[in-house]
Amino acid sequence: MTGRGAQRKGRSGENELAKVLQEMGYQVHRSSAPYLDGSTAPDLEGLPGVHIECKRCETLKPTAWLTQAAADARTGELPAVFFRPNRGSWSVMMSLPEWLKLYERGRS
Repeated sequence: MTGRGAQRKGRSGENELAKVLQEMGYQVHRSSAPYLDGSTAPDLEGLPGVHIECKRCETLKPTAWLTQAAADARTGELPAVFFRPNRGSWSVMMSLPEWLKLYERGRS
């Protein structure tokens, strides 16, 4: 896929995931620009405390994706990668320590 095609597929995936989350009651939206402090904005914003990276790819690269999400997440944000292959369903990937933090937040 060409650069433009990949960008189009990425935007389409972000819009699709945003719609799924919005239908579940979450106020998410695509990020429009990098943060003013120079850090990288998540692909979607609106889940407090979670840095969302969105991937629409056939080739899974979990280590690279998690590394990117962790590097881009701001202090206090839990990096999460939401991904979907063609004709597949959405999944979420997090490191175990980050998932446990999220789980513990939900229990309190």
